[in-house]
Amino acid sequence: MKISAIRAYQIDLPLHEGKYSWSGGNAVSVFDSTVVAVETDAGLIGWGEVCPLGPAYLPAYARGARTGIAELAPQLLGADPLALGELNELMDRAMRGHPYVKSAIDMACWDLLGKVSGLPVATLMGGHVGEDFALYRAISQESPAQMAKKIARYRKEGYHKFQLKVGGDPNTDIDRIRAAAAELTRGDVLIADANTGWTQHAAVRVADAVRDVDVYIEQPCPSYEECLAVRRHTNRPFILDEVVDGIDMVVRGVADHAMDVINLKISKVGGLTRARQIRDLCVSLGIAMTIEDTWGGDIITAAISHLAHSTPERFLFSATDFNSYVTVAFADGAPRRNKGRLSASKEPGLGVRPNLKVLGKPVIDIHNTSRRK
Repeated sequence: MKISAIRAYQIDLPLHEGKYSWSGGNAVSVFDSTVVAVETDAGLIGWGEVCPLGPAYLPAYARGARTGIAELAPQLLGADPLALGELNELMDRAMRGHPYVKSAIDMACWDLLGKVSGLPVATLMGGHVGEDFALYRAISQESPAQMAKKIARYRKEGYHKFQLKVGGDPNTDIDRIRAAAAELTRGDVLIADANTGWTQHAAVRVADAVRDVDVYIEQPCPSYEECLAVRRHTNRPFILDEVVDGIDMVVRGVADHAMDVINLKISKVGGLTRARQIRDLCVSLGIAMTIEDTWGGDIITAAISHLAHSTPERFLFSATDFNSYVTVAFADGAPRRNKGRLSASKEPGLGVRPNLKVLGKPVIDIHNTSRRK
């Protein structure tokens, strides 16, 4: 089987709540997502998706993803989409860096591998663990009272893990954490996610001010070294996110006792192949994970569900269902939240069937029936 064409589609994903805000005054109201189809000479199509959280979150942006895919795709025509290790090496030789560009292509090839083998991606990654798994709910940055008020509402939807978007003024963030904590009930989990928004001294101050609160501190500062300094100061459990961009950072973090949990974002590390490698290493080393991505719709939510559902329960801290945050559905078979929980499809591949009427015409269409020499 060989890759005969790679096509990409652009789709806007507006938010149900109108706007998503995080540290640094950043906010997005409509997510710009790219859906990728990898077609083969056997007539099968695999589907992937990549959706950066705007241009000011990570070194990634939506138009960059599409530009990169258009640049990379011709180099992949004629390659074997099922030889995932070799395919990732080919992508790395053809394009240095830019893991988010490669993510949707790798994801689509996992979908193909499942379709060819007749197995769900979760089975290929270790098998479905239990019937379903718990999700977290991100709480967009607002006033302390507004954010705290949302906890009861989200709990009614079945969520019991709440990720507060902090990383602003330290005084306000202390109030945000304490106001939210006052709304928790037994079994709830609270995470204060600064998204790199604090300076080191501000992060230490906030962490010290909430030493008596049952809260996780997530990615307080931009650099690994700053986060490590805060980690060594606080008695609160600690999560690293934005700095975990590859397996080497996990190894370094474990050696330094830098974290208790990592956020594993599929596109940040280059796709499901690399995400699974990191997942398996974390399981071996005893590090828990939130499995997610930068953002996305039905296909990314499906990919998250397969990686999360095949993760041993004691190491799966949480996961997310991005397609419930947005107003546009574009794929049948995508997983849907049920009482704050999610499960991966048991159909072959990712189990999604994109609706081409919703996706429209491809914005990238690279095809060539000639074989790679």
